[in-house]
Amino acid sequence: MMTITEKDFGQGYRLITLTNKQGLQLAVTDLGARIVRLTANQRELILGFDSAQEYLTKDPYIGASIGRTAGRIENGRFSFEEQSYQLQTDPKTGHSLHGGSPGFETKKWSYQLSENEEESSVKFLTTIPDGEHGFPGNLSVEVCYTLTQENIWRIKTRAISDKETLFNPTNHVYFNLTGDVTQPIDQHTLWLDSNHFAPLRTDSIPIGKKATVAGTPFDFQTPQKLATVFSSDFEQKKYFDGIDHPFFLNHPGLENISAWLLSPDEKIKISVSTDCPSIVVFTANFGEDTPEMYGKKLANHGGITFETQVAPGAEQYPTFGDIRLAPHTTFETVTEFKIDFREDV
Repeated sequence: MMTITEKDFGQGYRLITLTNKQGLQLAVTDLGARIVRLTANQRELILGFDSAQEYLTKDPYIGASIGRTAGRIENGRFSFEEQSYQLQTDPKTGHSLHGGSPGFETKKWSYQLSENEEESSVKFLTTIPDGEHGFPGNLSVEVCYTLTQENIWRIKTRAISDKETLFNPTNHVYFNLTGDVTQPIDQHTLWLDSNHFAPLRTDSIPIGKKATVAGTPFDFQTPQKLATVFSSDFEQKKYFDGIDHPFFLNHPGLENISAWLLSPDEKIKISVSTDCPSIVVFTANFGEDTPEMYGKKLANHGGITFETQVAPGAEQYPTFGDIRLAPHTTFETVTEFKIDFREDV
């Protein structure tokens, strides 16, 4: 059987934990429709904090639902036909980040629980008012997290707007399969079914091209340890001290695996399937400025994201994809993370 438990998470928020018959646990909270823990046989597989307050004060993006638009929009500007829009921008960069702050990540979402023999789910719901951070349209959003008996964590995001708008959500989970936040991810092995990535300017805005990964350390079509990137002198890596780039998927679709990550001891493997056309891979390039988690200081490169979405920049570069959402049209996207773990982890 699946079990669902609830408890207080502080500041009026709740922590909901789903457990399957294999003992895999998925803990989520209504603060930002966020994943807090993913635990296999007592080994913690993701980054997170012990309380709502820590997310609010240390890093509200970790594990959170991100929106309306994941990533950066240059100068916070976009237009539909004749109509131009100016979004709220980050005063430090002059660009819009993750749809403006505060965004999805700090909202208190309502939620509904459901379960059967095969899976259990938490569906988070919220509404975003027309004009918030400059975006048109009243937007209704639901993010449904499901844990199955087959050790799949599924994220289904749906939305509908009453005006034409932009919508490009993602989830900002960070994986560290060692279970120890003081350990960097450099000895993890990554495979990524992508032969093109989006080169960025030093301010993280895409230049608008799709560049081949061939001959670069960003070629993970043959599995390689992340250390090969961190030790390289590749210019795109040096800009950010790691990876913080969109990768265009060769074979998107839930029937395909688009990425996998293997723990250094080879006991845990996470496989990613998505209907999204790209994945933003970010290797937690925080330098010395890392938060404390569970009483320990997070290592630089202490996690890796698989932010499944349309590549940032799509609002100005049509080859990246289309993030316009027509009025009264249901948006839906699904990403699945399959967790394989040996019993002796």
